[in-house]
Amino acid sequence: MKKVKVTQVKSSIKRPETQKRTLKALGLKGIGQVVEHEATPSILGMVKKVEHLVSFEEA
Repeated sequence: MKKVKVTQVKSSIKRPETQKRTLKALGLKGIGQVVEHEATPSILGMVKKVEHLVSFEEA
């Protein structure tokens, strides 16, 4: 299966709690951190929910 690299590019300060929890579920703790996940529908949905806070690319 394809992999997706997700990088946090903006802060979660002053964001709704649901977006903070989504970042935490993706494994992101701070700006500049990169995580790699399988490109499952649930992961892609989480990325879509916080796409204004992260950048992503297929690896």
